[in-house]
Amino acid sequence: MRKLLFATLVVVFVLLIFFLPPGSLAALQHYQAQFSDWHQQHPLQTALAFFLIYVLVTTLSIPGATLLTLLAGSQFGLFQGTVLVALAATCGATLAMLISRYLLRAWVRLSFATPMAAINSGVEREGLYYLFALRLTPIFPFFLINLLMGLTSVKTLGYFAVSLVGMLPAIVVYLNAGRQLSQLRSLSDILSPGMMLMFALLGFLPLFSRWIVRLLRKS
Repeated sequence: MRKLLFATLVVVFVLLIFFLPPGSLAALQHYQAQFSDWHQQHPLQTALAFFLIYVLVTTLSIPGATLLTLLAGSQFGLFQGTVLVALAATCGATLAMLISRYLLRAWVRLSFATPMAAINSGVEREGLYYLFALRLTPIFPFFLINLLMGLTSVKTLGYFAVSLVGMLPAIVVYLNAGRQLSQLRSLSDILSPGMMLMFALLGFLPLFSRWIVRLLRKS
């Protein structure tokens, strides 16, 4: 059963590579008008298709989630786009974590022994606060967090909830940038060094708060 499921995921991955639009900002801007026409003619179907594609992209760690988020900002607006992208990204992250936990456990442990030790240590010390900090800081690869967290003791529901809240700030930033999609020249226009520093500080905030609580309890 596990081999069949894994084979199915590989087939889906290959199909997505062939049928998804080219993964560049220029290609996204090129197809923006066509997607807008689909959305105006079939709003519910387009939103559902977008949601499912986003879940598959994030589950299988296919490059392109950032471009899809920009597209959501240009087509669905900030509120609806936030709901769609946040739920889809969290569902995809949770599915990727479960795949790592139940299908790829041995491979992940063998391939990422060094970062796995650091993740285990952080989860043992800080619990879900550590996951929250990782989600708030976009300098850590999305796919790697999903893979490594699958081998920890973090519960699925807790993983889903913390990931949902932790990814919201970055999602809103990209959605807001997507509202001016046609004016963007590169993805570096979105995250300036100052904004990256802000996200890094946000990432340390839950761990710092946890440390303060521990000091208060000891005193």
